[in-house]
Amino acid sequence: MAHTGTAKGRGVYAARAYAAGEVVELAPVILFDGKFNAIPSEVRELLFNWSALAGVPVAHGLALGYGSLYNHDNPANLRYEADAASRVLRFIAARDVAVGEELTINYNDARGVHTEEGDTWFAKHGIEAITNADGA
Repeated sequence: MAHTGTAKGRGVYAARAYAAGEVVELAPVILFDGKFNAIPSEVRELLFNWSALAGVPVAHGLALGYGSLYNHDNPANLRYEADAASRVLRFIAARDVAVGEELTINYNDARGVHTEEGDTWFAKHGIEAITNADGA
């Protein structure tokens, strides 16, 4: 992890190159099955919709490791998928990733699609998106 040099703050960077389709991280997941609003706001910002990802009853997942720390990009260079039986979130290179490149996921899609029309996640959640210094 290092500072991105932008308003986004910290980011996770590739320590080595990854080929498209390669697993970058297997992140164990801690599940929260209570009411979303009862979870502290600092933690809510890091959660995945485990229910939508894993096809299980209502639950929110906190990915350990770097899993809940990847910044947003559209298109992203990682996609993710849930392994409900193992309670693991698998992060997979969506394309070849170079050493030193920031690892990103697309917040817009609960299924981990690495690119999607429109960047609507932030607006849907009433959050102003933090952009890179170049406005991207």
